Amino acid sequence: MSSNAPLLEVKHLSKKFADSEPLKDINCVVRQGEVISIIGPSGTGKSTFLRCINRLETPSGGQIFFHGEEMTDDSAVIRRMRQKIGMVFQSFNLFSNLNVLENIITAPIMLKNVDRSAAIGSAMNLLEQVGLTQKAVSYPDELSGGQKQRIAIVRTLAMEPEIILFDEPTSALDPSMVDEVLSMIRSLAMKNYAMMIVTHEMRFAENVSDRIFFMNDGIIYEDGTPKEIFHSPKRDATKIFINRLKTYEKIFDNDQIDFAGIQGEIESFAHKQFMSSRRNMTLQLIFEELVYELLIKRGRDIFPVEMKMLYNETLEDCEVKVSYSGEKYNPLDDSDNLSVTILNGIIKVSEHKFDGKNFLNLKCK
Repeated sequence: MSSNAPLLEVKHLSKKFADSEPLKDINCVVRQGEVISIIGPSGTGKSTFLRCINRLETPSGGQIFFHGEEMTDDSAVIRRMRQKIGMVFQSFNLFSNLNVLENIITAPIMLKNVDRSAAIGSAMNLLEQVGLTQKAVSYPDELSGGQKQRIAIVRTLAMEPEIILFDEPTSALDPSMVDEVLSMIRSLAMKNYAMMIVTHEMRFAENVSDRIFFMNDGIIYEDGTPKEIFHSPKRDATKIFINRLKTYEKIFDNDQIDFAGIQGEIESFAHKQFMSSRRNMTLQLIFEELVYELLIKRGRDIFPVEMKMLYNETLEDCEVKVSYSGEKYNPLDDSDNLSVTILNGIIKVSEHKFDGKNFLNLKCK
């Protein structure tokens, strides 16, 4: 949790491009050790906000203060402050011509004049903490997406920042890699790092944050605790956004399940999201034919089975994500199975991936 000392203060920040004005009047204070998640519809300036803080974008107006000192246009001031304001990008931004170790130690050596041997020692210690010491001499193209993002975070930590800005750190990752990155960010939150996180992972934002900024129409439209924003938002646009993004999740540890009870929960979820009867029936069938008939009845090696149902009212888009253990197995490959025939009639896209676990993603018609 944060202390009362202001770390970062933003006053009347604005940013105009030739054809848009993503930031109109941003005002906020971030305190030491505080974790803030920034959520909101696409195109509302969330990433631009972070890039202005770190001066990767030049603001059109307003002021940014770090430890009470204004971040001016002076390049020397910007370089000095950037050493304490880390940035993690959605696309990793690792140097492809450098191995992992060199990616981590280059900035401390060049910008902070850290002795090379000390920089290497610190880097190896950080890599050990995230379980990636064996990747020290690997190059970025030899890493998975999740490993690249964890290395990008380690590279930021090597500069010993006081605040870390995360710009949608999981958006470029396969579903199987998201959890490992979110777990690392959670661990940083427990170590009292101040963080500002642009994210679409709502459950993660709710669990890790001290405060939530909901951005809309170029401003911080609503600022509150996770409980306030996700469960009792005060303003209309926030209420609409949160309702659109809520999900239904269930984990099955064995085949002893309350079938009728789950059906009732799905129906209640569909009702809360104002889904049509057809959408409700689609989710019911996916649970019954895929999760129950093809997975839960398959055998003990499949558990745990995790099911997540998502509905976006604006896009009228319904999605079901299922993960399960065991050997590589895509139940939809059996085209002669009646359950598969039923499922093929109600889904428009299916994607199966295997990475130690099975991940099945279905988009409904």
